[in-house]
Amino acid sequence: MAKRKAEELGNDTAEEVKPPAPAYPGADPDIPPAADAALPPGIKTPLVFHLEATSGRARAATVTLPHGDVLTPVFMPVGTQGTVKGMSSEDMKSLGCKILLGNTYHLANRPTCELLRKCGGLHNFMHWHGNILTDSGGFQMVSLSKLMEVKEEGVEFEDPKKPGSRMLLTPEKSIESQNDIGADIIMALDDVISSTSTDAERIEEATFRTLRWVDRCIRAHKRPTEQNLFGIVQGHLDPKLRELSLGEMIRRNFPGYAIGGLSGGEGKDDFWRVVEQCTRPSSGLPADKPRYLMGVGYPLDIVVCVALGVDMFDCVYPSRTARFGTALVRTGQLRLTSSEFANDYRPLEPGCTGPLQDYSRAMLHTIVTKEPVASSLITLHNLHFLLSLLSEMREVIKAGKFSDWIRKFLQDFFPTATPPPCKYCPPRWVRDALKSVNILLDDLFDWSQGNEELPDMPRDHAVAQAKD
Repeated sequence: MAKRKAEELGNDTAEEVKPPAPAYPGADPDIPPAADAALPPGIKTPLVFHLEATSGRARAATVTLPHGDVLTPVFMPVGTQGTVKGMSSEDMKSLGCKILLGNTYHLANRPTCELLRKCGGLHNFMHWHGNILTDSGGFQMVSLSKLMEVKEEGVEFEDPKKPGSRMLLTPEKSIESQNDIGADIIMALDDVISSTSTDAERIEEATFRTLRWVDRCIRAHKRPTEQNLFGIVQGHLDPKLRELSLGEMIRRNFPGYAIGGLSGGEGKDDFWRVVEQCTRPSSGLPADKPRYLMGVGYPLDIVVCVALGVDMFDCVYPSRTARFGTALVRTGQLRLTSSEFANDYRPLEPGCTGPLQDYSRAMLHTIVTKEPVASSLITLHNLHFLLSLLSEMREVIKAGKFSDWIRKFLQDFFPTATPPPCKYCPPRWVRDALKSVNILLDDLFDWSQGNEELPDMPRDHAVAQAKD
């Protein structure tokens, strides 16, 4: 093609013009950026992003989707197969939830995409009038790593509930399934590798393959005026691979972007540095698009990543930990199975309103892991806790007071850590991450070398005096 162009310009003796080297293996250098665009020219995205306020890097925005507005920062509860375990759609509405997740791999297995298509999509199936985001199925490459084989065509899984069965998930099949499911936001299929892997060749391969697969996802997407396809930035913990993935994903001009490949056991120093790179104003994700950090649900992680500039979060953590009798509170977590709560007659979080404000710790201790209703009750509380936490952050961002708020949050979350002298301190990665966005904590805690770092999820051990 380059030679023909030279001849058309009348340069009969010109040497053949070589195209630029591809940015990554498998890239087609003849494809201009517009050809890779997630939305063809002239087609309007069914997503409107309105940035309302910033406080440092923290952002408050409204994301308008086909099923209503989503106010960010936002936590999105996970309903893997069309329901958040132990919750009804009415429960989720009562909590003020505006968007939740479904999982393409699991929905394709049960109830099947064919059934969902026949009933008009997942919204109708689960009687949910809010928004839905579906994962592409890529995460199962880690969670079901012993039951899968990845190749250029796609990834082949064995259904853990049907030994011997095989399911090939290709980029095209993932998008076809998500088109049938009908979610408001759908995710491109990515080649996901464990964040603890040290196989440099496999890490590079996964990064490049994700870029090749994303173009197949774009071409396979049949409902671009109804569903928003997000690209996922990969690159493991390697800054150069992340930079490449960032640039290529931004070039495709998606309605929104996700940061993937984290929250899989990597060190927290690596974790926050990748997030910071992806949200950096000078070279990170666009300021006028939503940013979604996949699989992050610990309160501390969410708060720090809001400070770094993330808008959207999801995780099974609040509902899964509830099934084991653990409630989330502003001082960490309450493991209600512990006998120390047998005579603790206070509510879960004294002075706070919520769905369980009239339930005592002693009552919940009596029924956790024994009565099915306990799982539902604590799930309700945990989801209310996180949704309210994100709403509170939104308000302080709009007021321009996020830095002051996060300093107070950390003092409450780590009550045993105080200014010097003190032998405890919060995790040092928190100090370093917040320092990168000019939120300083040196005056609040004793960071002396040798001080014991408290866990990311501290336990609340306070017990009230027993009543006669």
